[in-house]
Amino acid sequence: MEKLTFYAVSAPEKLDRIGSYLAERLSRDVVRHRSGYVLIAMEALDQLLMACHSQSIKPFVESFLHMVAKLLESGEPKLQVLGTNSFVKFANIEEDTPSYHRRYDFFVSRFSAMCHSCHSDPETRTEIRIAGIRGIQGVVRKTVNDELRATIWEPQHMDKIVPSLLFNMQKTEEVDSRIGPPPSPSAADKEENPAALAENCFRELLGRATFGNMNNAVRPVFAHLDHHKLWDPNEFAAHCFKIIMYSIQAQYSHHVIQEILGHLDARKKDSPRVRAGIIQVLLEAVAIAAKGSIGPTVLEVFNTLLKHLRLSVEFEANDLQGEPVGSANLNTSTKDNDEKIVQNAIIQTIGFFGSNLPDYQRSEIMMFIMGKVPVFGTSTHTLDISQLGDLGTRRIQIMLLRSLLMVTSGYKAKTIVTALPGSFLDPLLSPSLMEDYELRQLVLEVMHNLMDRHDNRAKLRGIRIIPDVADLKIKREKICRQDASFMKKNGQQLYRHIYLGCKEEDNVQKNYELLYTSLALITIELANEEVVIDLIRLAIALQDSAIINEDSLPAFHRCGIMALVAAYLNFVSQMIAVPAFCQHVSKVIEIRTMEAPYFLPEHIFRDKCMLPKSLEKHDKNLYFLTNKIAESLGGSGYSVEKLSVPYVPQVTDEDRLSRRKSIVDTVSIQVDILPSSVPSDDVVSNTEEITFEALKKAIDTSGTEEQEKEKRRLVIEKFQKAPFEEIAAQCESKANLLHDRLAQILELTIRPPPSPSGTLTITSGHAQYQSVPVYEMKFPDLCVY
Repeated sequence: MEKLTFYAVSAPEKLDRIGSYLAERLSRDVVRHRSGYVLIAMEALDQLLMACHSQSIKPFVESFLHMVAKLLESGEPKLQVLGTNSFVKFANIEEDTPSYHRRYDFFVSRFSAMCHSCHSDPETRTEIRIAGIRGIQGVVRKTVNDELRATIWEPQHMDKIVPSLLFNMQKTEEVDSRIGPPPSPSAADKEENPAALAENCFRELLGRATFGNMNNAVRPVFAHLDHHKLWDPNEFAAHCFKIIMYSIQAQYSHHVIQEILGHLDARKKDSPRVRAGIIQVLLEAVAIAAKGSIGPTVLEVFNTLLKHLRLSVEFEANDLQGEPVGSANLNTSTKDNDEKIVQNAIIQTIGFFGSNLPDYQRSEIMMFIMGKVPVFGTSTHTLDISQLGDLGTRRIQIMLLRSLLMVTSGYKAKTIVTALPGSFLDPLLSPSLMEDYELRQLVLEVMHNLMDRHDNRAKLRGIRIIPDVADLKIKREKICRQDASFMKKNGQQLYRHIYLGCKEEDNVQKNYELLYTSLALITIELANEEVVIDLIRLAIALQDSAIINEDSLPAFHRCGIMALVAAYLNFVSQMIAVPAFCQHVSKVIEIRTMEAPYFLPEHIFRDKCMLPKSLEKHDKNLYFLTNKIAESLGGSGYSVEKLSVPYVPQVTDEDRLSRRKSIVDTVSIQVDILPSSVPSDDVVSNTEEITFEALKKAIDTSGTEEQEKEKRRLVIEKFQKAPFEEIAAQCESKANLLHDRLAQILELTIRPPPSPSGTLTITSGHAQYQSVPVYEMKFPDLCVY
């Protein structure tokens, strides 16, 4: 060999003939099964290949590869291993110039076949499989470093290489993806363990993938997992994609996510467990990709997931409606549980992806999901619910709100306007999302996520009478101008939602706890003096509603409202630190502890609490009194005029669009009267406050309630549907008529006015006006007060 090597190096032009001669001898020896001569010939070829690096080595390489192919084609395992070892040595040699005519198709096919060896002897089988994996590794290294490296990434090659590696990886032990990247195999494992060697080769292959050929390397993974039914259970699938995500370059992560989404679409009609397995793998990929580049696929991820969430709910609804009663019930229950696994996996993926997005993208996703929530009576949502029915629609509402809750978790906005813009707040507080206690809970929890910018919610968990609020160490900042403006614009909408939410008949303890937390968070994050007064008015209105009980609520719900009011007034009195206010609240709580403990949260929300038979005969000392609260706050500089005005929730267009019973059956028009010419003494004397209830009773006794309702309905419908020009023309004619009537009224100033027939207090949800004398003057078609 020394003489032959010296001769070849000295006369490189002879390499071609040397290679041809050795190849001819080796071919003859392989056929005649002369293994000793085969070993000598291959050793000679290997040493010549390693020693010579001239331009003339190209023809010699062809002879060398021809001999390696002969060895691989033989049925002898030893010769196959020998050929593989020679090829690996060749693959590690860096050639000076590329070879434009050499192809490795045969070697890819042969090495892939060796990876699937089924030899009867386990040791021999393992040896052949290891040789096949090392051969594939050699092909990858050789072609990637070659100028024509693109050939190896062609689908016909990847469809052989990738499944061969995955076939040998299937016995690799799983590790939790949240801990970090899977550990790389040790050097000893690479030599002895086919699974470890295959995994290392798979990592190397993916690490060399570029933008253009990434998809060709990933798609065979899906085919292998589908063919071997490895999505359920999906431990191996998750392990594979964890390796993929950690091996590829970070900027290509979104390609893998796109491929998983595409495969999920392709398998949308498969069993729920298969879909759940794919979604859980997507979660593994997203968990890794979210730490780096996620590319332009953000909306695509959420859109696809929400589409499959709707499909899952639709399948669930169809199973409930289509299954016969009897023996199929168990099967139906199993399908429902499987669909719930799919839905929970989707929600978990949405939440994890959303929580890793920057704030500007997260706000867009919040709006995107909110736009999918079905709201009855409107067509603004973009999710197709035509096949769902009422039960399916409610289910999709719950699923979407749970997704929204996951996305908003941990979101911190500098101003509340950024977190709760009008386009997001209006559908969130829609009456359509108040028809079920679970929906209301989710809406309140979403609001808490967005309002709680100083992490105070955990300190407020559970509705209770807090002895000393200072012990909670609540973090708060002075309310900014933007937040104050938000409350002026949207405060009534929030109060209305809380007020109506307290009066729902299907409330459970968690609803009252979340409503209490809502009031407390508004107080901490958004309350100035004006908002504090509004919140106290709201609390007193809730107390009055529980006492009067217009909605015929059960005793538990009435006591729950009373307990909620007590807990909140105790909290707000200590937050604003007005001693007289704190004293009044503490006194009422003390009396309730002794005489009516069911009006306190610690008693009413515990198991087997004794409820009173009637709530109408209680002493007024058990209630929080508006006049005492006004007196205590007025002494500390608060503007308490609004406290004398009972809170009434504002009426919105959404009430008419909702399928629920309208909150307010009348449409009231408030008129401002400024009694500048009326002496203040007359204002105080003979005052009779006209409330909403008094007006309602008056209408009932008149016997024209139905006509009034029809009249109001026609007016509302006209303003909603009539052309603007027609409405403007009618308003102009009425303005002219009013001008004539006012001219007649002004004639009254010439003679002394008649004695007043009483006084009228005019109130609205936003303002208060003093009591004024009433002068009743009747005209043919106008009654003026």
